[in-house]
Amino acid sequence: MTSLTPLAAQIATDLGTGLASEQKSAEVTDWAARVGWLVGLALFIALVYWLMREGWKWRGTLQGDLPELPVVPSEPGAARLTMSGRYHGSTTAGQWLDRIVAHGLGTRSRVELTLTDAGLDVVRPGAADFFVPRERLREARLDKGIAGKVLSEGGLLVVTWEHGDKLIDSGFRSDHAAEHNEWVDTLNHLTDKSSDIDQSSDTEGAR
Repeated sequence: MTSLTPLAAQIATDLGTGLASEQKSAEVTDWAARVGWLVGLALFIALVYWLMREGWKWRGTLQGDLPELPVVPSEPGAARLTMSGRYHGSTTAGQWLDRIVAHGLGTRSRVELTLTDAGLDVVRPGAADFFVPRERLREARLDKGIAGKVLSEGGLLVVTWEHGDKLIDSGFRSDHAAEHNEWVDTLNHLTDKSSDIDQSSDTEGAR
């Protein structure tokens, strides 16, 4: 019996070594699979990002005929309303998914809005500012989505304005959503007055 003890010990040692080798091999195989999966995922994300960027550039090229954005006049007048919030993008009026990206209009950003008798001043930190002259303002309304961004019902202030030969919807959300109704009322009142002024000018010109 005693002669079998060294043999049994050797067998146990061999079995232990074999199991350890198999476990180590399995661990190496698992790591290789994980690394391969992560590399594949990274390549897929990079491809999606590249396709999105190319689509963005292509859309900008198609919108190359859009004129440069107006700038704020030297004397815009006293502020009627001011608002701090976010700019969520611009689209062709009435088509909430037809995003406009030319001249930086597709860049979402923080925004400071100021409404005066001269028009709407849109200041965007880190993005292009622009100004909508009063005579180019068409209407304002509450909505829930623009440029692929969906918010709660009435959570978005949408301003429709004319630029070149195109009607544009621009979406804004105030840091205090309760302000939206006052902005809609004031903007629509201002555009009604602008229409009256335009009609009076046309009548006088006809005379």
